[in-house]
Amino acid sequence: MVEHETPQLNSVFHALGDATRRQMLRDLTGGERTVSQLAEPFSITLAAASKHIKVLEVAGLIRRQVRGRTHLCSLDPGPLATAHQWLSVYERFWNSRLDVLERLLREEDAAKTSNPLNPKGEDQ
Repeated sequence: MVEHETPQLNSVFHALGDATRRQMLRDLTGGERTVSQLAEPFSITLAAASKHIKVLEVAGLIRRQVRGRTHLCSLDPGPLATAHQWLSVYERFWNSRLDVLERLLREEDAAKTSNPLNPKGEDQ
């Protein structure tokens, strides 16, 4: 379990809790973007975009590099792997629940088709 990394995990989930920041991360999967490029799809000010970017930086999800007057942002996927590892516990939980449901439904279907009073397996 990755509970020992709770402060980073908290900041990652906080950062991912906002649709604007999630879209910014998606945009960064295509390569580096300037702050202006990240702000453009949202019709937000550069100051508002910078606040979103700062949250992503604090979570360790992006890196900002200053080249002259241009701030370039790039994705750092490492913390996403930590979040995925944490979520995988719940993925296993739900997969096991769905496996049980599938087994029960198959047993129910088998019981319907083998019922001599209902040879076609139809509901009465």
